[in-house]
Amino acid sequence: MTKSEIKELSTQDLKERLEVMEAEYLQLKVNHSVSPIDNPAKITADRKMIARVKTELRQRELNNK
Repeated sequence: MTKSEIKELSTQDLKERLEVMEAEYLQLKVNHSVSPIDNPAKITADRKMIARVKTELRQRELNNK
Protein backbone atom coordinates (compact mmCIF):
# COMPACT_ATOMS: atom_id res chain seq x y z
CA MET A 1 0.00 0.00 0.00
CA THR A 2 1.45 3.35 -1.04
CA LYS A 3 0.90 6.77 0.50
CA SER A 4 -1.54 7.73 -2.25
CA GLU A 5 -3.57 4.56 -1.64
CA ILE A 6 -3.68 5.34 2.08
CA LYS A 7 -5.01 8.85 1.41
CA GLU A 8 -7.77 7.49 -0.86
CA LEU A 9 -9.21 5.19 1.82
CA SER A 10 -11.93 6.34 4.17
CA THR A 11 -11.17 6.87 7.84
CA GLN A 12 -13.20 3.83 8.85
CA ASP A 13 -11.33 1.63 6.35
CA LEU A 14 -8.01 2.89 7.68
CA LYS A 15 -9.00 2.08 11.26
CA GLU A 16 -10.05 -1.43 10.28
CA ARG A 17 -6.87 -2.05 8.31
CA LEU A 18 -4.78 -0.67 11.17
CA GLU A 19 -6.28 -3.21 13.58
CA VAL A 20 -5.54 -6.06 11.16
CA MET A 21 -2.02 -4.84 10.43
CA GLU A 22 -1.18 -4.48 14.12
CA ALA A 23 -2.44 -8.00 14.86
CA GLU A 24 -0.40 -9.43 11.97
CA TYR A 25 2.65 -7.47 13.12
CA LEU A 26 2.43 -8.83 16.66
CA GLN A 27 1.97 -12.38 15.37
CA LEU A 28 4.98 -11.94 13.07
CA LYS A 29 7.12 -10.79 15.99
CA VAL A 30 6.07 -13.76 18.10
CA ASN A 31 6.76 -16.18 15.26
CA HIS A 32 10.16 -14.60 14.68
CA SER A 33 11.11 -14.93 18.34
CA VAL A 34 10.22 -18.62 18.33
CA SER A 35 11.89 -19.49 15.04
CA PRO A 36 13.58 -16.98 12.70
CA ILE A 37 11.53 -16.02 9.67
CA ASP A 38 12.95 -15.99 6.14
CA ASN A 39 12.73 -12.23 5.69
CA PRO A 40 13.23 -10.29 8.93
CA ALA A 41 13.06 -7.01 6.99
CA LYS A 42 9.30 -7.61 6.74
CA ILE A 43 9.02 -6.74 10.44
CA THR A 44 10.52 -3.31 9.78
CA ALA A 45 8.39 -2.77 6.67
CA ASP A 46 5.21 -3.67 8.55
CA ARG A 47 6.09 -1.35 11.42
CA LYS A 48 6.67 1.53 8.98
CA MET A 49 3.37 0.87 7.20
CA ILE A 50 1.53 0.95 10.54
CA ALA A 51 3.20 4.29 11.28
CA ARG A 52 2.09 5.67 7.89
CA VAL A 53 -1.52 4.70 8.54
CA LYS A 54 -1.42 6.17 12.05
CA THR A 55 0.07 9.39 10.68
CA GLU A 56 -2.70 9.72 8.09
CA LEU A 57 -5.37 9.10 10.74
CA ARG A 58 -3.83 11.73 13.01
CA GLN A 59 -3.66 14.26 10.17
CA ARG A 60 -7.33 13.71 9.42
CA GLU A 61 -8.18 14.09 13.10
CA LEU A 62 -6.34 17.41 13.29
CA ASN A 63 -7.87 18.69 10.04
CA ASN A 64 -11.41 17.96 11.25
CA LYS A 65 -11.04 20.02 14.43
